[in-house]
Amino acid sequence: MGELIAVLSGKGGTGKTSVCAGVATALAAAGKRVLCIDCDVGLRNLDISLGLSDSGALSFLDVATGGYSLSQAACHPVYRELSFLTAPVNCRAEDVAEEPFREMLRQARKNFDYIFLDAPAGVDAGFRLVAGAAERFLLVTGAGPAAVRDAARVADLLELMGRQDVRLVVNRVDRSMLATVRLTIDDVMDTAGLPLLGVVLEDSHVPLAAAFSRPVLQFAPRCAAARAYRNIAKRIQGLHQPIQFK
Repeated sequence: MGELIAVLSGKGGTGKTSVCAGVATALAAAGKRVLCIDCDVGLRNLDISLGLSDSGALSFLDVATGGYSLSQAACHPVYRELSFLTAPVNCRAEDVAEEPFREMLRQARKNFDYIFLDAPAGVDAGFRLVAGAAERFLLVTGAGPAAVRDAARVADLLELMGRQDVRLVVNRVDRSMLATVRLTIDDVMDTAGLPLLGVVLEDSHVPLAAAFSRPVLQFAPRCAAARAYRNIAKRIQGLHQPIQFK
């Protein structure tokens, strides 16, 4: 059975969607069957980071309630093991019925090794929909105090919901900024109260890849962000991969 992984953040601007796309692409490149679902109802952007903005993908509601099957999910033209469902635009997250959504995910677990749920930032209805369905959680934060505080709040809410498999990804890390303010990744971990899954350096290739609507791993496979995504993908698979950020 495949694993359901929610990618969350306490606030916007942390690069959560880029991390979701990068890690999912790395797993697909390694031969794993991956389904990415954009769960940011009304504000979808995952297709851009995946390089699928012109795919005409079905929404997850099309599959959950519209009579379409998972086999009709958009297939990536480069990473053939990667499929994609976008978010609906003509409804609210509050209007998404939980049981059809969860039934779709149960079916997805039979057909994919990993299902990534790219949740909206914050802790509103979209967060609750995704957090209630997933088993593993990647909590993406920046290194700034506001982002870390919001990540700690999300971690507390997940704990109250009984969710335990939560790992921290510190994204868009500027080493010179950390040195200036005398902050370390250990400090971020301590504030968030979570174990670390990976560190992704600030990398101009990420917005450039999005501007050209291409996955980072295809656009700049040797860049710092691409290396970090591949390393996180290895750790998700249970492979030993020391955490470094160079």
